[in-house]
Amino acid sequence: MSVIQRLCGFTAALERLLTARDATVLDTLWEELSLGQLGWEALALARRANTEKLEPALAELDRRLLAVLERCRAFLDPHIVTFRVPELERWQHAAAAALVGARWGVAGLRTVIADTQAPVGRRYFAFLALAERHPKEAWPLFARYLQTPGAHHAFVAAAVEAARYYPGQAPYVIALFQRIRGDEMLRRFLAPKILESLYVLGDPAALPLYEELLVAGHTDRDLGRCEVTRALVGVRKLTGRVAASSKFPDPEEPGVIRALDEAQRIFEEEKDQLQPVVVI
Repeated sequence: MSVIQRLCGFTAALERLLTARDATVLDTLWEELSLGQLGWEALALARRANTEKLEPALAELDRRLLAVLERCRAFLDPHIVTFRVPELERWQHAAAAALVGARWGVAGLRTVIADTQAPVGRRYFAFLALAERHPKEAWPLFARYLQTPGAHHAFVAAAVEAARYYPGQAPYVIALFQRIRGDEMLRRFLAPKILESLYVLGDPAALPLYEELLVAGHTDRDLGRCEVTRALVGVRKLTGRVAASSKFPDPEEPGVIRALDEAQRIFEEEKDQLQPVVVI
């Protein structure tokens, strides 16, 4: 299915919400249409480069989102207001940013990012769209967020993900990890993205960090969030060896290679996927 077909499908699904006579019907339709998955998949494709032909579809989607937002707010239903309205608002910001990208390209996105009077959500999705396009001249902007303590977490996360497209910039990402490693909440949020970008970059500069994380890294059942697994795969990619670790003390065990192969397969599948975060 093409990007424009996905956008039109999302717009058509939103149109059905406008016919809902009450909040219960609207919420049932939302679930039946799998609107969450439908929306984010369409918008993820729309914010990438070469989207000029999508402008009419994005403009129509933007109008429909505004209409559904108005409709949902009118219900005054606690569930709709708490869960559905915020997601619609995020979609609307994402669609508006994608529309700017389709109309005015990188220059338009940078204008939105620089507009401190614009909603943070809209600026964030413009920033994420810029990361998706990752023009060479945008690196200083991403580097600034990586180096600025206290910068908005969502923008830092997008800058971390953008770094994977800029060979030779691994030291910026490594320095960020070292700076936030003592902040457990920030580390849990950023570390998977940092290690993912370092994996994609494949820079030997990351080897000392990997070797440290083999022993002192956080573990998690989710392979993508497990620092030790990320480090094991990173070490193997850079050196060809399977190292001992706190998770697998004996690297010669038969299951270790299978586990790392599976983890690397997942990492390869996800390496070009930039994931939006919730901006509050």
